Amino acid sequence: MDADRLRSKIYSDIVQWQLNMIAKSGTDEFDPWTAWAYKPRTISLLLIGACLLVWASGALNPESSSYHDSVTTVKRGVWAMIAVFLAYCLLQAPSTILIRPHPAVWRLVHGLAVVYLVALTFLLFQNRDNARKFMKFLHPDLGVELPERSYGFDCRIYTPENPKSRFNNVYETLFDEFVLAHIFGWWAKAIMIRNQSLLWVLSIGFELMELTFRHMLPNFNECWWDSIILDILTCNWCGIWAGMRTVRYFDAKTYEWVGLSRQPNIIGKVKRTLGQFTPAQWDKDEWHPLQGPWRFIQVLTLCVVFLTVELNTFFLKFCLWIPPRNPVVIYRLILWWLIAIPTIREYNSYLQDRKPVKKVGAFCWLSLAICIVELLICIKFCHGLFPNPKPPTWLINFWSSAGIILVSFLLFWTWRNHRVMEKKRQ
Repeated sequence: MDADRLRSKIYSDIVQWQLNMIAKSGTDEFDPWTAWAYKPRTISLLLIGACLLVWASGALNPESSSYHDSVTTVKRGVWAMIAVFLAYCLLQAPSTILIRPHPAVWRLVHGLAVVYLVALTFLLFQNRDNARKFMKFLHPDLGVELPERSYGFDCRIYTPENPKSRFNNVYETLFDEFVLAHIFGWWAKAIMIRNQSLLWVLSIGFELMELTFRHMLPNFNECWWDSIILDILTCNWCGIWAGMRTVRYFDAKTYEWVGLSRQPNIIGKVKRTLGQFTPAQWDKDEWHPLQGPWRFIQVLTLCVVFLTVELNTFFLKFCLWIPPRNPVVIYRLILWWLIAIPTIREYNSYLQDRKPVKKVGAFCWLSLAICIVELLICIKFCHGLFPNPKPPTWLINFWSSAGIILVSFLLFWTWRNHRVMEKKRQ
C-alpha cells in the first residue's frame, strides 16, 4: 500500500512539474527575445560597477578630489555607499513572491527599505536640532520652522462677509493638496488590500485618529463637514470605489501569458510589453477577520500598523519641519507604497498558511521595523512641542471604554469557541 502511495505521489509530482514547465514556456524567462534579462550577469555588472567607482571616486587621479570640500566628499561617499549596497541587493538579494515587472525590481525595493530603516536608526540617535539640520542635507528648503495650518478655525460653510467668496472655507478646503492625496492614497490601498469592508474600517479609523490627536496637531483640527462629507463620503469613497473597480478588472481578467516573440503583430507586442507591469496572476486576499479570535487580532494588527504609518507622516512633518509639498514627503509615500505591495502579499500568505511552524516574510519584518523606528522618532522629537499634550477627559473615557469592550469581546469569543470545541470532543 505504501509503495502504491509512493508511486502515485511521484507520478503526481512529475505531472505537476510538466504542467509548470508548460505554463512557463510562454513567460519571459523562456522567451528568446527577453531571456537575456533573466540570465545572471553578476561578474559583468561587477566589473562595470568597479569602473564607475574608479571614475566617480577619482581613484586613479587623486588630485581631482582635492578640489572638493570635505562636506561634498562626505555626501558623495555616502551616496556611493548606498549605491553599492543597492547594486548588491539588485543582483544578490533573495527574490520575493512578486515577479512583475522583474524579480530584480523587488530586490531593489528590498534594498531601499533596508537603507531607509538604517537612515531612520541613525536619525533616532540624534537630538532634535541635529535631526532637523540633517534633513537639510536631503533638501535645501528643509530645516526651517513651518506654520501649522488649522482646518477647524472657522467651520462655517457660508461666510457672507468674506471679500473673496461667500463659500471661501469650502473653496480653500476643496483645493487643498490633501484632497488628491486622499483619493490616490485610497485607490492605492484598495489595490493592495482588496477588501472593501476592511478599507472602510481603515477610512473611519483614520478619522478617529485625527479626532484623537487634534489637541496636539493643528493639522488634525478639521470641521465636521470636512471629516465626514469631504474626507469619508467623497475623497475616500472615490478612491475606494476606483480601487475596487481596478481590483475587479484584474480579478475577472484571463491571464494567458504568451512570450513577446510569439505575438503576431506590433500591437500585440506593445500590449504584452505594457502587460509586464501588471500582476502575473491576481491572488484573492481572504482576510476572514471573523474566522476566530486569533484571526481577528491578526487583521486588527494590520489595521493598527496601517494607521500608525499614516499618523507617522503627519508627526514626522511636524517635528522635522517638512512642508506637505516637499519632495521628501512624496518620496517617503512612494517608498512606503512600494514596500507595502509585497508586504500585504506576504502577510496574507502568512495568514493562509496552515503549517504549524511558519514565519513572516522579509518585507513584513522590514515594514514593522520601519514603522516602529518612525514611531520612536516621533515620540522622541515631538516631546515638549505640544502646548496641550494631555488628552481631554472625554477622549480618555472613550478609548478606555473601547478597549474594555474589545478585550471583553475577545475573551467571550475565545471562551465560546472553547466550549464549542469541548462539546465536539464529547
